[in-house]
Amino acid sequence: MRHARGPAKLRLMFGSEIAIGPGKADLLDAIAATGSISESARRMGMSYRRAWLLVDTMNRCFREPVVAAATGGSGGGGAALTPFGRRALAQFRAMQARVDRALKGDLDRFSDLLADRPR
Repeated sequence: MRHARGPAKLRLMFGSEIAIGPGKADLLDAIAATGSISESARRMGMSYRRAWLLVDTMNRCFREPVVAAATGGSGGGGAALTPFGRRALAQFRAMQARVDRALKGDLDRFSDLLADRPR
């Protein structure tokens, strides 16, 4: 019997920090779509503080910033992926797709070892 399992999750470390993983990549996608860290956080069900900390970690881990943010005010703020950020996100998504393809058979066999549901 096949058991439900999620995909493998690629996380790229930089020292003790997760430079990027699935959640951070999803946040970058949301920022690209909304132009806003706060709106992206709302859509993803996380606090603005959490989203900002994730963006800050990514910006510190990469050679160049992945997100450029303008502070709020009367005209409002905003955020956008930098060209470098778009490149880093695309490369991460391509690596995740290769991992998924490479591990599919192994993960299918491994899922046979899992219980029907967590105990």
